[in-house]
Amino acid sequence: MDNRIKIFDTTLRDGEQSPGASMDFEEKLEVADQLARLGVDVIEAGFPAASPGDFESVKAVAQRVSGPAICGLCRANDGDIDRCWEAVRFAQSARIHTFIATSDIHLKHKLRKTREEVLELTEKAVRRAVGYTPDVEFSAEDATRSDIDYLCEVVRVAIKAGAKTINLPDTVGYTTPQEYFDFITAVRKRVPETKDITLSVHCHNDLGLAVANSLSACLAGARQVECTVNGIGERAGNASLEEVAMAIKTRKDFYGLTTGIVTQEITKASRLVSDVTGFAVQPNKAIVGANAFAHEAGIHQHGVLAERTTYEIMDPADIGLGESRLVLGKHSGRHAFEKHLQDMGFNLSKEDVNRAFARFKDLADRKKEIFDADLEAIVADEVYSVQESWSLDHMTVYTTLEGFPTATVRLVRENTGILDTGTGVGAVDAVYKTIDKIVQIPYKLKDYMVHGVTGGTDALADVTVRLELNGQMFTGRGSALDIVEASAKAYVQAINKIVARGGVTAGQPREDTGRV
Repeated sequence: MDNRIKIFDTTLRDGEQSPGASMDFEEKLEVADQLARLGVDVIEAGFPAASPGDFESVKAVAQRVSGPAICGLCRANDGDIDRCWEAVRFAQSARIHTFIATSDIHLKHKLRKTREEVLELTEKAVRRAVGYTPDVEFSAEDATRSDIDYLCEVVRVAIKAGAKTINLPDTVGYTTPQEYFDFITAVRKRVPETKDITLSVHCHNDLGLAVANSLSACLAGARQVECTVNGIGERAGNASLEEVAMAIKTRKDFYGLTTGIVTQEITKASRLVSDVTGFAVQPNKAIVGANAFAHEAGIHQHGVLAERTTYEIMDPADIGLGESRLVLGKHSGRHAFEKHLQDMGFNLSKEDVNRAFARFKDLADRKKEIFDADLEAIVADEVYSVQESWSLDHMTVYTTLEGFPTATVRLVRENTGILDTGTGVGAVDAVYKTIDKIVQIPYKLKDYMVHGVTGGTDALADVTVRLELNGQMFTGRGSALDIVEASAKAYVQAINKIVARGGVTAGQPREDTGRV
């Protein structure tokens, strides 16, 4: 049996279904480009029948991205399959992924169909899809809670109809590693036809076992793993791509398997997905967490300095990260700064480096130590921000134990400054209400998150906001030593995304009421 595991990335489809994680058109294309550089075998770009926007984004990915197969998801009905093909047909390698549930609980309560009806729909759907492309994947939704005799019958029908990949997902994250191993083994034994196709697994993380289950299935003979960057996805998420890939690479002695993942691109992919979704990666997250290659305890530091492998089973360079945490300060020069950014996985233009360096020097004058996490926030804030229609020029906030917090804000658009004042229940609320008066766009604040990038009272604050307009979500991110300033930056960035990507005019500049 071939020992290569195909990596099927569903960040743009299942990952985007995480509540609050929707990406706009340009962000999806940016993520798709990075997934291609990462070396995934298949990009599931979306669910074309779900909405016109999803259709257009899948179509754009198919037209633009080369290398991986471009896949669309569709239900087992004619309309979905036809719509899916219309979106993916432009790809160099196009895949149709059709699915239907096979567990009795889904048949009874969701589909309201008999087992015989689902068998007929399976055959019809796969045959229709094969009429468009030979690369057809069939998924038996909720496979791990299905009657195995019936499931095997469905698998036989799908293979006979022409499916080249059969996915047996743990849709609700219910199974366990040994149980899943036995399950995959049983299906392979009962359906000999599986030797001629690729068995795939798609595991959810409801019990925290998605990666373990996926790896166990690979040992049992599965040869495709469906996963997402940072493990994002429905409910508790999916199997984490970076964890699957690095487990196979690091423990090749045990698994005896390989992937085509360019692991040096993992850190870039993780940061990009975190930035565009606004979902921060937890510090203790395996592989890509801020603390994954950090050492604080003295005994650990001593061991690592003597020999890295005493406490590190992976080389940070293997995931595109520089050495373990390095502290920069105000005496650091531009060359050292640029080299360190490169070691962290950032390849910036000269102009971007200049902007980030100016921000770094300003921060270093006010903060004793600058950590990698600070630099990540600076780059995200200064380099990856959207083109500005509005810029924050001045802000004064006054707050006391009595009375109402008051904010005076000056925004600039097209070289025209607009100054206004407002009050709120808190400092951030006062700033936001004042900005609302200036901008005059009817968005709604749906989410506000703040965390300290590093420890201590001089920590850099990182704020993420999500604004909603006409059913679309726009994410903004800002960082500063002051939480209110970071909040204002994040808010203005989200507004600029609305203007740049949401088809909303920025409003007519009015005369400045005064300069503060």
